[in-house]
Amino acid sequence: MSAEPKDIRDVVRFLQQGADLGLGEIFLERLTRNEALMAVAEARSGAKTVGTGAAKHETGAAKHETAAGKHETAATAPREGECVEASVPDSDLMRLQYTELKTVAESCQRCRLAKGRTQVVFSDGNPQARLMVVGEAPGANEDRTGLPFVGQAGKFLDLLLAAVDLSREDSVYICNVLKCRPPGNRDPMADEIELCSPFLKRQIALVAPEVILAVGTFAAQLLTGSDRPLGKLRGSVYSYEGVPLVVTYHPAALLRNAGWTRSTWDDLQLLRQVMDGS
Repeated sequence: MSAEPKDIRDVVRFLQQGADLGLGEIFLERLTRNEALMAVAEARSGAKTVGTGAAKHETGAAKHETAAGKHETAATAPREGECVEASVPDSDLMRLQYTELKTVAESCQRCRLAKGRTQVVFSDGNPQARLMVVGEAPGANEDRTGLPFVGQAGKFLDLLLAAVDLSREDSVYICNVLKCRPPGNRDPMADEIELCSPFLKRQIALVAPEVILAVGTFAAQLLTGSDRPLGKLRGSVYSYEGVPLVVTYHPAALLRNAGWTRSTWDDLQLLRQVMDGS
């Protein structure tokens, strides 16, 4: 809410009195940044007319201006339940090379998840891989190690890939839609996906895989551009910006529901056919 003119006049008097008393930082929570700076400017102007106390008032006003700037920074920091605008525009992300992109991701503050993460989980595997596997979001093990798919679901994924002669050591690159762990391993939120997906888009462009395998609902829906349930999406070959795309169940879901194992095996056979060009 913007302050009324009378409020600003009161703040001006308060700042002038604070300067006389030698007070330190003051946080002006009811004012916008522009209103705070205007009040500071008026206080400084008034302070200069006080004669022998002019230098003291100007120093105090400068402290208040610094406090206003700090308040603005605090107001724009990501709070729980809130996402903020990206510090690096998407257009700039699309021009970064691989190492630069990873560096930006590791210091990212785009959304609320930055506050609770241990570390960013950017990728694992071979950046020159034939296959790119895209999951949903890091879990507790991934948040601790900084690598995707390292828990039980990750071990299961490695077994599934090995069954079709693929491995993260030489032929597979693995990443997630989200680079930070959602608290309690909850589902990704729509605004988190929107803010984080430009990193994934650039990863795909830089790795330039022959085929993409999306595992889990959120990865499948994002890359296919469809909101259909995963069970309705699997079994077909899609295209993501010219790259063949196959979708299947998340390994963690298979650990909870063994009945989907046969369907997943069929999806991996479809993946292998696409990679073999048959």
